[in-house]
Amino acid sequence: MPTPSPLPIRRLTFRDLTACADLSENRGWPREEHKWGLLLSAGQGYGIDDPDGGLISACVVTAYGHGPRPELGAIGMVLVAERYARQGIGRRLMRHVLSLMDTTPLTLHATPHGRPLYEELGFKLVGRAEMLRGRFRPDGGEPGAGVATRPATADDLPALLRLDEEVFGADRTPLLTRLPAFADQVRVAEDDGRFTGYAAAWPNMDTHVVGPLIARDTPTAQALVSSLAEGTDRPLRTDIDVRHGALLDWAKKHGLASVAFNAVMTYGVTDLPGDWRRRFAPLTVAAG
Repeated sequence: MPTPSPLPIRRLTFRDLTACADLSENRGWPREEHKWGLLLSAGQGYGIDDPDGGLISACVVTAYGHGPRPELGAIGMVLVAERYARQGIGRRLMRHVLSLMDTTPLTLHATPHGRPLYEELGFKLVGRAEMLRGRFRPDGGEPGAGVATRPATADDLPALLRLDEEVFGADRTPLLTRLPAFADQVRVAEDDGRFTGYAAAWPNMDTHVVGPLIARDTPTAQALVSSLAEGTDRPLRTDIDVRHGALLDWAKKHGLASVAFNAVMTYGVTDLPGDWRRRFAPLTVAAG
């Protein structure tokens, strides 16, 4: 086996989509070509080529904010091929990203396996997210039944972007302008003509992932999830901030089961910006 450490780290492009999906599969993850495609187009990928073909390692950084310098960067899809595991390659790739991002605050969702490395690099735990999966079972008496939701239109985009920046704490225009083409459903919640939330459901393997999920309160989040569930025959998957216990309990009563917990971590900032009370689930944990 060649020694991978001297091999250069390079920027990935959309042409690396298949190699990234192969790397996911190599580590026992789903291939997730659809998600990789979004991340490689809205963010910046970095990787190390395997001399035998494919990739030794990869990750993606999605930068948010106005102006030439990002206000926040989200790191995701940090992977090392199985035969190169435990050789310091993931650490080397992460140090490269930290150097490139300089003083930009960073965030990521860490699995229990990856968390020790991120802690070694200086990331701090700021929260947790619980992954749920299952077939949503409506009961006809949803707490959010009185909340009006409807499909989003192209005319809604400016208001949606304003609401998202207010809640997320940084501008995500390059990511969210891709959402209508990426997702199968995007719905908004309104009260007297004002947006009170929005959510999307996008296809990932055999599920529809619910995210982003931004809402004024728990009943609004419930209404958005219920309306998205009506539009699909696939199981739902989502990653909910554990501080939203009422939504988690409600989702579990309606057929979604706990799958895993991820640690929400930050680097260079003590907490995430924005308003967590209205931020229920990310678009994907790989993009913050």
